[in-house]
Amino acid sequence: MKKLGYIRTSTDKQLADRQIDQLHKVCDQVFIEDGVSAVGKKRPVYETVMTALSEGDVFVVVALDRAYRSVIDALTELDKIHQRGIAFCSLSQNFDTRTPEGKLLYTVSAALAEWERAILRQRTREGMSAAKLRGSKIGRPNKLSSKEIGWAKTNINQAPYPSIADVSAQLNVSPSTLRRALKKANQK
Repeated sequence: MKKLGYIRTSTDKQLADRQIDQLHKVCDQVFIEDGVSAVGKKRPVYETVMTALSEGDVFVVVALDRAYRSVIDALTELDKIHQRGIAFCSLSQNFDTRTPEGKLLYTVSAALAEWERAILRQRTREGMSAAKLRGSKIGRPNKLSSKEIGWAKTNINQAPYPSIADVSAQLNVSPSTLRRALKKANQK
């Protein structure tokens, strides 16, 4: 029987030290997935852990929401794990998912994780809307200034007609970035 730990961070700026320390105390091996949403379609490290687990092994997380953020996903994955004879262990939520009471607590915890994610998403949207109303620009900053875009327009339209690729290389951006900036400038 082996115990495999799984850590997921939503962003690559999020520290996993606390989770690593807790899992190393009880696991044979710990797998870390950085900068991946729990509801993301592709979680390659998670898939690696699931493949490495065999009957009699234990899948260990610090908390349920580190692996799953939706009730349906959590219940579906738990059923798959149990069908393979693998146990589930959450260090912060001490429940045995093989019992009716444990599965109930697991389901409630998954529902709370989903609710928490929805609240966070709602607050983020509200904050972005409030910032926009106050004149803040939301999103990634422009790679090219209006002066650089003007320079690009001038150079593209002059002899000997340098290509978008030539001008974008001089500006140190990709041709698609330059095309988007020119298109956006022409719409104004």
